[in-house]
Amino acid sequence: MTKAELIEKMAKDASISKSAASSALQSFLEGVTKALKKKNGKMTLVGFGTFSKVRHKARKGRNPQTGEAIKIKARNVVKFKAGKALKEAI
Repeated sequence: MTKAELIEKMAKDASISKSAASSALQSFLEGVTKALKKKNGKMTLVGFGTFSKVRHKARKGRNPQTGEAIKIKARNVVKFKAGKALKEAI
């Protein structure tokens, strides 16, 4: 499902305009982003799942084409753990 398809479904299900659904989705995405930017960023949607920020440490890797050793920088990644209701629905 694409973002446009999701907006269309939200608008239909909630009986609102597509622009209102688009604004609601944009607000949700900004809220998740803002929550994850915090130091111990985490957002839980009961029944759906939890978005959390995890720090990956710097490490050594290998270029698969040349076999040359490379350094991989430390970075933050987003992790999603599905909630009970979502797991059961799938």
